Amino acid sequence: MKSFDNRRGEQSRTQDALKRGFDILLAGSGLILSSPVWLMAMAAIAAEDGLPVFFRQSRWGKGGRTFSALKFRSMRKGSEKERSVQAGQEDPRITRVGRFLRACAMDELPQLWNIFVGDMSFVGPRALPINEIQSSESNNDVPDEAIPGFSERLAVRPGLTGIAQIYADRDTTRARKFRYDLLYIRRQSFWLDMRLIFLSFYISFRGRWEVRGDKFERQ
Repeated sequence: MKSFDNRRGEQSRTQDALKRGFDILLAGSGLILSSPVWLMAMAAIAAEDGLPVFFRQSRWGKGGRTFSALKFRSMRKGSEKERSVQAGQEDPRITRVGRFLRACAMDELPQLWNIFVGDMSFVGPRALPINEIQSSESNNDVPDEAIPGFSERLAVRPGLTGIAQIYADRDTTRARKFRYDLLYIRRQSFWLDMRLIFLSFYISFRGRWEVRGDKFERQ
């Protein structure tokens, strides 16, 4: 008879395989169906602030490896220097087109490619920029690895959306966001993923991703 740990390990591997298959199917479909939106976004970015229209950023991936996350550029050229700085409310670096893209999460459409190739999943901990400077933290010199919960969140692929992305205040600390991530890791299931994806579409439709505070409050 197989031990409980072996059965649990096999169940986990099956769930991971099903989740990866779902990611490939949904990301592949999304890349095809969203192609007209890509063209419009690229044209709008280029018209306002020139080329390039894409922005690449090093982020933490599963197991601690890093990968290059792809986004539509929402900030003015030269805004990001050696170290990423979290965008604040009414941040002057954000372009007019970028403000719209960020509110609807359309700036993250290119990350469908990151999902398709396996860097990310649709749902998981936030794909964390490496040692990003946080406006909510008094000491920005603390590396990500020193924040409680960092190593645990590397057990799964980072997600385009997740509990932290939906429910955590944008300006809260990394430690608090990591607690949301750990809650997802402990409770992850197919149905939780479906709920979070549905809520993400709802927030995008309402253009509430850049809201400070509750994204579900009535405007």
